[in-house]
Amino acid sequence: MSGHSKWKNIQHRKGRQDAKRSKEFTRAAKEIIIAARGGGNPAFNPRLRTAIAFAKSVSLPRDRIDSAIRKGTGEEAGGDIFEIVYEGYGPGGIAVLVEAATDNRNRTVADVRHIFSKHGGAMGEVGSVSWMFSKKGVLSFDKTACTEDRLMEIGLENGAEDIVDEDDFWEVHCEAGDLDALRQAFEDAGLEAGSAEISMLPQSTVSLDAETGRKLLRMIEALEDNDDVQQVHANFDLPDELLEEAG
Repeated sequence: MSGHSKWKNIQHRKGRQDAKRSKEFTRAAKEIIIAARGGGNPAFNPRLRTAIAFAKSVSLPRDRIDSAIRKGTGEEAGGDIFEIVYEGYGPGGIAVLVEAATDNRNRTVADVRHIFSKHGGAMGEVGSVSWMFSKKGVLSFDKTACTEDRLMEIGLENGAEDIVDEDDFWEVHCEAGDLDALRQAFEDAGLEAGSAEISMLPQSTVSLDAETGRKLLRMIEALEDNDDVQQVHANFDLPDELLEEAG
């Protein structure tokens, strides 16, 4: 397993342990608001179904889910949220994509640019690094709940492209547009994903030494702590000694 995969595994475990933290609630609510612009009925809105499933996975209360839907459809104030993707480079020349959802573009771009600069990185132009990533649907399943063979049996019939061993969980990849249908197929078979979301997967990774890796992780942590940032993607590979520290 590569250093990048091990890092994802560590993040996955920490995410489950901190599932109720306010940052995850904010992220889930914003995704619902944006998705609900395509219609407030999840039966006819695949993105909203996926957003609600993610919200439930982080234990967002039902009343906040309903409020976010109303904000997205315009029935309640607070729905003026914009999606923005920033591109740039971190320490070691690592490609970084930052997905944000904000009600104030000027504030967010200033904050993100400051974080890049403070941690030895730099913002890039649109298209400068996005070509290094592939947009995919990603579902995770705890290994104690299912086998790889069972996932493969269901997944290959419903759009799954790959099943990746991430130590204590399985990660299933698919085309972004197939995510909702694949998630539903697993649920119909009695397998509920721990998470199901659209992600930008690096096509290849760059190996870092421990010192540069620490600098990069501090930058990623600062970005993820920003209230307007939804997800951060980067194409790094960390050395074992740093993974042991992070774990």
